[in-house]
Amino acid sequence: MLLAVDIGNTNIKFGIFDCDTLVRTLTISCDKNKTADEYSVELYSLIRVMGIHRTDFSGCIISSVVPTVTARIRSALHDLLNLDALVVGPGIKTGLNIRIEDPSQLGADLVVACVAANASYSAPCIVISMGTATVLCVIDSNKTMLGGPIAPGVMVSLNALTGNAALLYSVSLDAPKSVIGNNTDRSIRSGVVWGTVCMIDGMIDRIEQELSEKCTVVATGGMAKTIIKHCTHDITVQDDLIMQGLKLIYDKNTR
Repeated sequence: MLLAVDIGNTNIKFGIFDCDTLVRTLTISCDKNKTADEYSVELYSLIRVMGIHRTDFSGCIISSVVPTVTARIRSALHDLLNLDALVVGPGIKTGLNIRIEDPSQLGADLVVACVAANASYSAPCIVISMGTATVLCVIDSNKTMLGGPIAPGVMVSLNALTGNAALLYSVSLDAPKSVIGNNTDRSIRSGVVWGTVCMIDGMIDRIEQELSEKCTVVATGGMAKTIIKHCTHDITVQDDLIMQGLKLIYDKNTR
């Protein structure tokens, strides 16, 4: 079995592969104060509940945007599974051509998502990652990653709005039927949900205009299901995109 780990700013997602099949995903909070031992105990408890023995794993791979947590998770995996995890970064073969000014600045999660998109979808392609940030990665017809806009994530926007305005309060993320909100609750939900929807639709239009081509569009991340269903563009939501990308990269580096 392979254990794939995606460390984000908010959550850590674990994917368990049996051969080429993703059989289970697990998610825990990303806590920068937890020690490697605490992460090891937490993961051990999760896999025990599933009836999986730690000796069942033959490999593990990590993508991370939180360097301090990366080292602790890697240490936890070594103690728990007696395996040295591959970490997506310099020296790891991904097969992705990156044409931004400084490729080292591209987050590992975005690299992995683009690798998976190139393997499963036709190019040119826009990969939308919706987590702490909303990022639109642009892949051209040659399957080269060109860059893309970064915007605040849905929850970041909502928390910033309600946390900095004394008369506004936190709300659910159900889209109101009318864009014209007629009370505080519906007005906030309209601005956050429909505002994000319009931003994504508008960005896709602008990107396609710059490329002079129609794009395949795929979305992933915690907020994708909530937002994408309201967009006017044809967008595929794939929850396990990063997990599948990690499996591809692991195979490429261990053949």
